[in-house]
Amino acid sequence: MAHVTVVGGGLAGSEAAYQLAERGHDVALYEMRPVRGTPAHETDLLGEVVCTNSFKSIDPSNAHGLLKTEMRALGSILLRVAEEARVPGGTALVVDRLAFARGMTATIESHPRITVVREEVSELPGGPAIIATGPLTSDALSRQIREALGEEGLSFFDAIAPIVSDDSLDRKSLFEASRWGKGDGDDYLNAPMTREQYTALVSELRGGESYEGHDWEAVPYFEGCLPIEVMAGRGEDTLRFGPMKPVGLPVPQWEGKRAYAIVQLRREDLAGQMWNLVGFQTRLKVGEQARVFRMIPGLENAEFLRWGSIHRNTYLNFPARLTQFGSIPGREDLLFAGQLTGVEGYTESTAVGILAAVNLDRIVRGLPPVVPPPTTMLGGLMRYLRDADPKHFQPMNSNFGLVDPLVPAVRDKQLKREELARRGQQDFASWMEAHGIVTAGVAALS
Repeated sequence: MAHVTVVGGGLAGSEAAYQLAERGHDVALYEMRPVRGTPAHETDLLGEVVCTNSFKSIDPSNAHGLLKTEMRALGSILLRVAEEARVPGGTALVVDRLAFARGMTATIESHPRITVVREEVSELPGGPAIIATGPLTSDALSRQIREALGEEGLSFFDAIAPIVSDDSLDRKSLFEASRWGKGDGDDYLNAPMTREQYTALVSELRGGESYEGHDWEAVPYFEGCLPIEVMAGRGEDTLRFGPMKPVGLPVPQWEGKRAYAIVQLRREDLAGQMWNLVGFQTRLKVGEQARVFRMIPGLENAEFLRWGSIHRNTYLNFPARLTQFGSIPGREDLLFAGQLTGVEGYTESTAVGILAAVNLDRIVRGLPPVVPPPTTMLGGLMRYLRDADPKHFQPMNSNFGLVDPLVPAVRDKQLKREELARRGQQDFASWMEAHGIVTAGVAALS
């Protein structure tokens, strides 16, 4: 087997190192802490979680739970250690932070095929490698990545607008159209608002409670991506002349009259299952987002697949710069993984780390890399990374809007989720079998 390099000792990097070692490879895992610290980490332990201590739901009929079943099928070390460090949290997998990080560190450092190297990596490795350095990638390595991918290949902060599920929208209150009929003429969903509705929304945006975050998450506000609540605070009409301008969008259900203001929703996926609230990047707390944004006509019962946020985050423009497997074109054996790829969430980052390890193992053995089908949660995430619009690419978390819709459609939401989960688990198992992918641990014996 090969000698491989993994850069980054967070969740994705630690998982990738473990997966590769269990598949018979000698792994050098580089972690710059404590030689070089970060503003977010408090220890030099591997797999330290720096925000919430929850890995979210374990219910397989939940999108996050389905992803965990796929990770478990691949032999995820994160899930094993998390169970050992678990504290009460209902249906969520919640851990004691310190116990979890100590467990991850002990597991990785004691593995006979893993050597942990405590030093900063400032250049891209020359041999088979995975880069999983996360949102706080060092300046030196960031410069190297920029040189390899181009100036537009790397972003340093998120300005994320919420995404809502198509089947939760009231289409009677919306209409399809592009401003001035540009494009295909019906590229957007539009929510027309009266003066009274607009004034009420602006008032609630101004008074909404915002998330302040940690000091290390602070980002400068750029004029092109101000939080919606900050724009609302600049004046009563600021939004009407900004992201909510009604010009070029006559309202069919109002006999072609112009609305006082309009909220536009942009398609987030080809199937039209997910819609982005254009210009609604925000730092409002989650509960406030749900309350305030459901004041928009047509969104009264909206299901939010992703919440808005603005925070510091280094991530790659995956659809513009990387192959569908997360490698640099021309460097098949150099894969990116974790949050750096443009996924949000602990388990999402870790799952992408597992897949990167599976594929690097295949590559060094002369086999082609593979991706799960888009009926699975990991496959849906990878499809999003590959197919998202490079001009509007933003990080994404697990949600059922990422996977192929059911045919025929199931209207009952709970039954729909259960059927999506059943199909996903079945298809993931079939994918593993078809490509000879086995659970970590079993892999080393095969």
